[in-house]
Amino acid sequence: MAPVLHVNAFEDNYIWVITDAARRYCALVDPGDDEPVRAALTSQELEPVAILITHHHRDHVGGIEDLVRHYDVPVFGPALERIPAITHRLRDGARVDLPQLGIAFKAIDVPGHTAGHIAFFGENMVFCGDTLFSAGCGRLFEGTAAQLHSSLTRLAALPDATAMYCAHEYTADGLRFAAAVEPHNMDVQTHMRWVRDQRSYSLPTLPSTIGLEKRINPFLRVDTPTVREAVSHYCGRPLVSDVEIFAELRRWKDAYRG
Repeated sequence: MAPVLHVNAFEDNYIWVITDAARRYCALVDPGDDEPVRAALTSQELEPVAILITHHHRDHVGGIEDLVRHYDVPVFGPALERIPAITHRLRDGARVDLPQLGIAFKAIDVPGHTAGHIAFFGENMVFCGDTLFSAGCGRLFEGTAAQLHSSLTRLAALPDATAMYCAHEYTADGLRFAAAVEPHNMDVQTHMRWVRDQRSYSLPTLPSTIGLEKRINPFLRVDTPTVREAVSHYCGRPLVSDVEIFAELRRWKDAYRG
């Protein structure tokens, strides 16, 4: 698995920097701000070879224009979203070869948070933007609950050992909600203690893994009796389908202030 560095941006964004083994070259994932990225590239003596974009929100694309003025690199991103800087528009299954890093990624369509959101999967890693968070998932800004549930199901089908790189440090908040949904889930309680320790030293809680997320993330557990019962109880009525459970779980999280 290629070494991956992170750059902090805004309040809680991570801009991921995927490097080659020798740490000479790199690809940038969702650079919403160019200044911290350029500072990191200078300090680490890294040469960017590509920019990968998951979706069009400003905190993911805001730094591209300035970065491509400094570095003549291709920009790979979703075919179904209007991002002017993209040079290579990707549809589901498209391959992204990065020979300087010795790695390749496959684009996966994961709509829901935005209409054309994609993820990049390869080398036992997935860069999933704002679709899947650790212990959470993105809000439904442009898509439907059925779309986002389907997208998360696709990500959950990746190998358990897949390292999951999302774009925000939301883990502690996600785990508080996960504990409200499943108060007796010991995996959630154990991970909460680890996350508190990490954050006390201002260390990232990412990457997670797909296997861990399937144990702690209620949005990947809508087919489990404990989550189904909790959501039905919250709604005050029985719910039947996984999509219905997911939709109500997302509404619960939207209103949650715990």
